[in-house]
Amino acid sequence: MAGIGSRLRPHTLTIPKPLTVIAGKPIVQRLVEDITAVVDQKIDEIAFIIGPVSKGFPADTKESLLKIAAELGTKGSVYIQEEALGTAHALYCAKDSLSGPCVVAYADTLFKADFKLDASADGAIWVKQVEDPSAFGVVKVEDGFITDFIEKPKDFVSDLAIIGIYYFKDGDRVRKEVEYLVDNDLKENNEYQLTNVLETLKREGAKFIPGKVDAWMDCGKKDPTVDTNKQVLGFEHNAGNNLVSSDVVLNNSEIIQPCFIGENVVLKNTKIGPYVSIGANSIVTDSTIKNSLIQSNVVIKNAGLELAMIGNHAKYNGNYTSVSIGDYTELL
Repeated sequence: MAGIGSRLRPHTLTIPKPLTVIAGKPIVQRLVEDITAVVDQKIDEIAFIIGPVSKGFPADTKESLLKIAAELGTKGSVYIQEEALGTAHALYCAKDSLSGPCVVAYADTLFKADFKLDASADGAIWVKQVEDPSAFGVVKVEDGFITDFIEKPKDFVSDLAIIGIYYFKDGDRVRKEVEYLVDNDLKENNEYQLTNVLETLKREGAKFIPGKVDAWMDCGKKDPTVDTNKQVLGFEHNAGNNLVSSDVVLNNSEIIQPCFIGENVVLKNTKIGPYVSIGANSIVTDSTIKNSLIQSNVVIKNAGLELAMIGNHAKYNGNYTSVSIGDYTELL
């Protein structure tokens, strides 16, 4: 999670993208919870790889991440990738945590899957069937095992796209291959690539299996992030989870499920939902909001919002619909 999240600005100007809250939880926390469910093993450690303060990462990022690990009942470690030198280089920065069975995940992706990982396999790569594989890295599968990795194929070879989550039975072996790449300065397009590590492991006999997911949710840009919020709310609702705080004040207002409404939220002459998340300590008056992602301590008046994304401590009073405004912004 060392990228600066430029495609999601202005929301990533004040917090790292993986700490953006979706339906009441940071993206990276939801990702770890989903991985834990699939792996079905106790998690000993969560290692977060972030960028430096000089690249826009707030000074309290480490503290926030260690808190997430603690809430999940495990050890947390935070590493800094000072330069954006590729995915394998990010793992190199966290090499002290690469041992035993491990999962590597890009922290701007969420997924839903109905399978349990076969921990006896050498490795697994999470994939999703897509309509246009030319925009993704894909895998070829024969007899249940992955035979090839192809990056953005121009001609059709497979429609199983790599979503950016990997399981390795032997993290020590992965660490050695990553160290070999960096120590010998083996770059591709000026970066050290994880795909080169995968190819080497496969060539040396490691057998990877595909882990097919039912839903793959992107949090890279504003509209996909709002859509991810919608999908997560749907999953939570179908699971029977009520995400509306018991202390919400409803004054001539209505909530149409599924929604997440945080603590100490006040709704006056307002209709919320479906598919809306509103963070704690917010006030919404004389408004209609649907399919939107709104963070904490927000004040909204006279709004008709849809496909909107509003940051923390923002104030909004206007006639725009699909707005995207960051923390502490005021449109009055």
